Amino acid sequence: MQYRKFGTTGWTVSAIGFGGMPLSINTSRPSEEDAIKVIHAAFDAGITFWDTADCYCLDAADFGHNERLFGKALAQLPAGKREGVTLVTKCGLTRPEGRWERDASPAYIRNAVESSLKNLRLPALPVEQYHRIDSNTPMEDTYGELMKLQKQGKIVHIGASNHSVAEMTRALATGVKIVSLQNQYSRCHRNPELDGTLEFTRQKGIAFLPWSPIDGMGGAKNLGSKHANVAKIAAAHNVSPQRVALAWLLSTGAHVIPIPGSTKIAHVQDCAAAADLALTPDELALLASEAPQQGPPH
Repeated sequence: MQYRKFGTTGWTVSAIGFGGMPLSINTSRPSEEDAIKVIHAAFDAGITFWDTADCYCLDAADFGHNERLFGKALAQLPAGKREGVTLVTKCGLTRPEGRWERDASPAYIRNAVESSLKNLRLPALPVEQYHRIDSNTPMEDTYGELMKLQKQGKIVHIGASNHSVAEMTRALATGVKIVSLQNQYSRCHRNPELDGTLEFTRQKGIAFLPWSPIDGMGGAKNLGSKHANVAKIAAAHNVSPQRVALAWLLSTGAHVIPIPGSTKIAHVQDCAAAADLALTPDELALLASEAPQQGPPH
């Protein structure tokens, strides 16, 4: 496993992270025992960067499910090893009756942080990201509350998710120090190259965390057939198309840390191996020759 600097935190994390969302949002999700085995398999494969969110669950009654999985998985690691894990969580989305809705009011954010601390069994959240912009709450109020919680020692670092360049610029104007931006980025969704967020984060020293880096859940099954060049390069290296797609993402910037998710141990292990796949200049040029596709806005 290769490692990368995580923004301006001074921390070093695995170049490939693990996204927990698939472990919690479907009724076909694995049992708690099996889900924790997947998380531990990611750790054993060298993945020390874990991504979760309070809203990764089935509905309001199930809220916090994914955080509780990670909290238990982390607690089960031997002392001396769990300290090497960096956890990122998010707040600002709710799940009434399974819907995705937004609430970034200061009162909600404060309650969310307190709940995440309990779910993750941590004295402070290493990174708390503002999940999606709530148009009913001024951004200044949301980040203002996050900064208050940071000063109180409940949050170590603050990050953003699903923000545009304009929204990041407005957020930074509040005085908040944002260490990460988590936006969708993959071979099928190359908006960050077009909307400026990839370059903006590079210039600001902010970690860029591609979510759904293998074209969304289930995308790995179709990746090779949808992208001929990816399939060609995968065959040349005798590896999976998803490993090539992740290695390509790593090549787009030293600040880029993809966070693929899965419910399968073998898939997690294969994703982890992408950090050690060296694509040749010709292969990278071949991938770069494909015009960026404009996916749906964040």
